[in-house]
Amino acid sequence: MSLRISVAVLLVAAVATAGEPVRVHPKTPRYFEWNGKAVAFVTSGEHYGAVLNPDFDYEKYLDTLKANGMPLTRIFSGGYVEPVGAFGIERNTLAPKGDRFLAPWKRSSTPGYAGGGNKFDLDQWDPEYLKRLKAFLTAAGKRGIVVELTLFCSTYSDKQWAVHPFNPANTVTKLTHTDWKTLHTPDNGNALDHQLKLTKHLVTELNGFDNLVYEIQNEPWSDQHDLGEILNYHWFDKKEFPNRLEVTKAASVKWQAKIAEAVRAAEKELPKKHLLFQNVSNFRLAIDPKRDLAAGVSAVHFHYAMPEAVTWNKALNMPICCDETGFCGTDDEPYRVKAWQFMMASGAWWNHLDYSFAVGKEDGTDRQPKSPGGGGPALRKQLRVLNEFVNSFDLANLKPDADAVVSSPGAAAQCLSVPGKEYAVYLRGRGPTALTLKLPAGDFTAEWIDVMTGKVQAAEPANGRLVSPEYKSEIALRVKKK
Repeated sequence: MSLRISVAVLLVAAVATAGEPVRVHPKTPRYFEWNGKAVAFVTSGEHYGAVLNPDFDYEKYLDTLKANGMPLTRIFSGGYVEPVGAFGIERNTLAPKGDRFLAPWKRSSTPGYAGGGNKFDLDQWDPEYLKRLKAFLTAAGKRGIVVELTLFCSTYSDKQWAVHPFNPANTVTKLTHTDWKTLHTPDNGNALDHQLKLTKHLVTELNGFDNLVYEIQNEPWSDQHDLGEILNYHWFDKKEFPNRLEVTKAASVKWQAKIAEAVRAAEKELPKKHLLFQNVSNFRLAIDPKRDLAAGVSAVHFHYAMPEAVTWNKALNMPICCDETGFCGTDDEPYRVKAWQFMMASGAWWNHLDYSFAVGKEDGTDRQPKSPGGGGPALRKQLRVLNEFVNSFDLANLKPDADAVVSSPGAAAQCLSVPGKEYAVYLRGRGPTALTLKLPAGDFTAEWIDVMTGKVQAAEPANGRLVSPEYKSEIALRVKKK
């Protein structure tokens, strides 16, 4: 071990928190384990700029998450930033005003950064950025909130590239690539060197935090093709689309594998080992691990996910997660329903992108008429019901159960169970519903739960036939053996 690594290990160990990091549950890899308990995550957080946007009051934001029972938040590292107005977001936390963008690198003395202020020097770290990042993680940890740190993000278009810190026009560092479409492939000149440096820097500096997980790249499919083409590609059968998509996807996976290797190498001689996520697709995709996944990945993310994202990939034996929502209007119902459907398919977490958080509205009360998604206090209350419902079961033994619900006329049913002990059921339709449940002999209690409020609408002894209270579209049922 070199002297440099030895010193790094000692420094990290000195600030290490008492607990172990979030990990995949050793018995039931569909879920996670943290603080000795099996856990699933349901949350609703801001648009990933809480650290890189210094005008955002993250203490107030984290207080809001805690008060709303939201156990998870996602942030971007600063290796990507958005221009004002991107994606039609009216007040975007990921688009700091003027020269307020706080990146991992120091500003040089040379003016000319397209977003405002001086250009960046990719050979020097900014201590103010690292100070804010660590303070954010510390504050989140004190509130029992897990932080997902996304290391890199697709560039999407020339508008994003114009303000990108890896654009040669925005840095005094000599970069040898000019095409943003190849920035996250092995064919990116010396940009890869700086990407690996950033990865190792952050992983080493943050090793002491247990409330931390990493994601390699946000939406890797969006760098090299028209966004509409990619959305269609992941919605339909892959075989219907051009082979060139597979070729460029392979280049992306090779690049992601290099980042994953850098994460694992940096942590090899450090005390703590953190989860590493890979974002694979929108909607749903039957994943081929040899072709689609980088080595060393712990779990996978979908965006705008359907239940099939979970059911089609149960053989992966790892957590399947939904990490972003949106584009379904501003009403709460579509996001609530999708969250229940995904989690009741045994999804491991649901991370709603909540556009009600903005600078000056860190309490999550901003109602953006032009936002591409929804959010707000009411939806967070509804998602809290789901989070508490799922985590009220023995997740270490909970599994999808297609046989327990014999019939549910007038309603579609999803069920998770610990057979013979406890049953979680979600009904979507119109009640009352006469539900026939296959239960073994024994004394069971049943609780019908309002998915909007969490209120127990009715509690009764359970046998094979249960009749729900009236409901307009959804209701949940918790059955447990006495």
